[in-house]
Formats: sequence, C-alpha cells, structure tokens
Amino acid sequence: MKFEELTSSKELLRAIREMDWTEPTPIQAKAIPLARAGKDVIGIAQTGTGKTASFLLPALEKQLGREGLRTLVLCPTRELAQQVAADARELAKYAQLFVGEIVGGVAYGPQIRDLRAGFDVLVATPGRLLDHLERGNVDLSDVETLILDEADRMLDMGFRPQIDAILARVPKKRQTMLYSATMPNGVHAMAIRIMQEPERVAVTPSGTVADRVEQVIYPVRAEKKPALLAELLQQKHWDQVLVFSATKTGADVLLSRLRHAGISVGVMHGDKDMRQRKKALDEFVSGKVAVLVATDVAQRGLDIDGISHVVNYDVPRNPEDYIHRIGRTARAGASGTAVTFMTAGEVTIVRDIERLLGRAIDKVSLEGYDWDSNRGAADTRPTAAVNRAGHRFGTRKTADLTPEQLQALLSVG
Repeated sequence: MKFEELTSSKELLRAIREMDWTEPTPIQAKAIPLARAGKDVIGIAQTGTGKTASFLLPALEKQLGREGLRTLVLCPTRELAQQVAADARELAKYAQLFVGEIVGGVAYGPQIRDLRAGFDVLVATPGRLLDHLERGNVDLSDVETLILDEADRMLDMGFRPQIDAILARVPKKRQTMLYSATMPNGVHAMAIRIMQEPERVAVTPSGTVADRVEQVIYPVRAEKKPALLAELLQQKHWDQVLVFSATKTGADVLLSRLRHAGISVGVMHGDKDMRQRKKALDEFVSGKVAVLVATDVAQRGLDIDGISHVVNYDVPRNPEDYIHRIGRTARAGASGTAVTFMTAGEVTIVRDIERLLGRAIDKVSLEGYDWDSNRGAADTRPTAAVNRAGHRFGTRKTADLTPEQLQALLSVG
C-alpha cells in the first residue's frame, strides 16, 4: 500500500515525502481507511508502530480548509504530548493548520496567549487542559475529532476524572479514536461509554511486545545490582541505554554511583523541572550521555529511535508497565534488548509478567551475582537469545573497573 491510497491531500503527501516515510505501517494501513470513513476507532498498538500518524493523518485531512479548534488529542504525559504535537506540525506544515500543545510544568501566561490566538489542532495533557477549561481560556464546542492516545496509561495515572470533565465539554456528535498498548477492563469500559460502534484494529494482541525485543532476566542480589549494571554497560553494542528505577530517590542514587564509576549518565524523573528533563533528554538523544536513568514518568513519553537496551533495574509492580517500558527499544524496524534485574523478593512479580506475555523469559545466572546458589549449571550459561543480544560474560566480572570505581558502585551513598 502507498500513502497516496491513504490520503488525497497534496499538502500532507508533500510533508510525508519530506519525512522519508516510504510506505504505511500495518496500523496505519488498517486504521486510516476506517478513520477516513468517519468510524470511531480503537487501536491496539505499541509505541513505535506508527500509531501516531494513524490518527493524525486522517484527522488533519478531515480538517483541511476549515478554521477553528476541531481536533483534540489527549496524552498522559507532557513528553508524549510534545512529541505528538511535533509530529502534527511536521505533517501539517504545508496545510496551513495551526498546532498547539498544552502541558503541565510550564508557565500559564504563554499558553493563555496562544489559546486566545487560536489553534486548529490541540495536543494536551488532561490536567492542564482542564485547568484552562475551568478558567475559560479554551472552548471545545467545535471539536469534531477526539483522540485519546495511550488511554491505558492515562487511567493508570488517575486521569479518569479529568477525562470525564473534558468529555463533558466536547460535542457528543464527534469522531473518537482511542489508542492503547493494552486493553484492560478500565479502558474497555471507557471505550464502550464514550464511543459509537467503534472498529477495533490491533497490530499485535493486547499484552504482547515487539517481536524484535530480546528479553532476558538476571537473578541478582539487591546489593550487587549497581555492579552488575556497570558490568553490562561495558559490553559491546550497549550504545544507548534506558534504565528504569522504581523511585525518584533510587534514580538519583544510581545516577551518582554510575557517575562515580566514570559512566556518562543523565536522570529524568518527576522532581526535575521541565528545563532539567528536556536537557537530560536532549543529551541522551544527541549521544552526549549514553545512559538515561528514569522513573516511569519516561516509559510512555519517550519516542526515540536507536535505544539499544532497556534495563528494568527494579521490576515494575504492574505487569503492563513492563510492556510499556521495554517498548522503548526495537523501534522503527530496529532490534533491541530488554534486561530485567530480579531479586529474590521479585520472583512472584516476574511470574505475573510472564503470564501476561504468555511465555517464560530467558534467565541467566552469573556467579557472584545470583541470589540462588543452587541454580543448575545449565542455567548459568547464556541462552541463544542472550548471545544474539551481545552478552558475552564468560567468567569475566568487574575486572575493567578500578577499585575506586567499584567502591563507588557498592557504596551506600
């Protein structure tokens, strides 16, 4: 299929050519014709599958030649909203459509001025948009297309009251598109409530991950996790690594330890202001730092090609968060690796993740790290999947670290 079959707009096709999009992805090929026909669409797709264009392209085409705020996109995080808005601007740059973004963490004044000037397409996080609605700064009465991106994450983050309040301010007669990586009961119930005979499109079954992601688990004693991470980071092909920590404090401590070990690293979490988070992200994208330590604030907002590895330094408590985290790698046709550190107290959580995946994840035991000293010899050898991912430990440990670096990794502070 060609993009010429998915839109008749010369302006949009010109932008698509300049963005070097050669042919539609599966989700685009399936969802765009339905959206162009005016259907409500439920899209089950992971980040990195081209889902953003699958809702932006038909929404922008529908709005061509018409003024006023007619397209509203809701996103769970400001990083995702900014990425979606950037994509919309690229697509709409020859279409004379004005795209705005309304997110938290930035000043109200410029947003108020921009809203009063007017947008044709608005991408927003629910909390900040509701603030502006309650202040009378924005009118949604002309919205014809409502898009909820990563709806499961919005519900996980507790945005249902804000979403309901926003829905009360948009016309009931509208087209609604809802996209989600998974389809838990809460999202299913919301879809039934807010959509009219929606068509469901899935490029992968709910709860699956990209086929190109190699997954491996390292059983490890909690106090050995910093040293194991440093060991892994010295392996070949660990080029751009995203590390997830369960807490903001844990992320800051790990940042300090890795820096003391001589590893270039940045951090991104909710206690950092917008400027700090953007700086950390820019340095990671540019390659100035090879490692970005983040809390789950980053699991949905990062839209970066080229992440070679995702490390679950702490196992996510919600199995579906595992899906979202490892979806940061193996994007845009590339391969990637997801590594999870599992302490003895996290075995049950890992089993829940495996049940969601429908299969077991390869486990690699390393002498000196594994908490299970009785693990069989066969389990101590890297599996074929691990070898393909580029892990070549053998009997090597932290020989490449100086005593001072090792001490920094193992220190409490």
